[in-house]
This record gives sequence, structure tokens and C-alpha cells, in this order.
Amino acid sequence: MQIKLSAGLIAMAALLAGCSASNQLTSAGQSVRFVEEKPSSECQYLGTATGEQSNWLSGQAGNEGGSLRGAANDLRNKAAAMGGNVLYGVSSPTQGLISSFVPTASEMTGQVYKCAQ
Repeated sequence: MQIKLSAGLIAMAALLAGCSASNQLTSAGQSVRFVEEKPSSECQYLGTATGEQSNWLSGQAGNEGGSLRGAANDLRNKAAAMGGNVLYGVSSPTQGLISSFVPTASEMTGQVYKCAQ
């Protein structure tokens, strides 16, 4: 009985650990860069993308750096999937008082462009 309970707890912990991993940057996402100046008219605007990092299971409350990094990775991956290589006008909602106590999702939104390298 005790062995079954221990095995169940280990399986549950492994499942939760798998769900709480942060977004990893893909090889295509690595080629996407953030810019502060609006891309020139020679660049093609592809649309808007949103990257998210869910923090509910990972419990990253108060660890905005890690959760925002995961959202940025997701944003770069989505921009690459759209065929873009530049992100402009990236913003993220302000982390509020609640996020200091409850792990909430982080989000970043940006305009995706395809520019000649």
C-alpha cells in the first residue's frame, strides 16, 4: 500500500514538473530579434503575435524575469512560425499586486516583420 502511494506521488510530481516547464526557444525563434526603431518600409509587416508563459503550475510568483523570458521565447517562436525575423513595439502587461501572491500568466505582444538580413 505504501509503495503504491509513493509511486503515485512520484508520478504526480513528474506530471506537474512537465507541465510547468518554461517555453524553450526553437532554432527558428533564435533568428528573430527585437528592435526599438520601427522597421523601414522595405520590411514586410506580417501581423501581430502574442507570447505567453503560464505560471500557474510552475509557481513562479514574484519571479517576473523567468516568466517574462518564457513569454519572450514563445513570442519569438511564433514570429518565426509566421515567417518573420523582427519584432517591433513589444509590450507586456504590468505585473500587478495579485501576481506577487498568485502565479499568473505572463504575456508579451509585438508586431512581426520580415526584413532582409
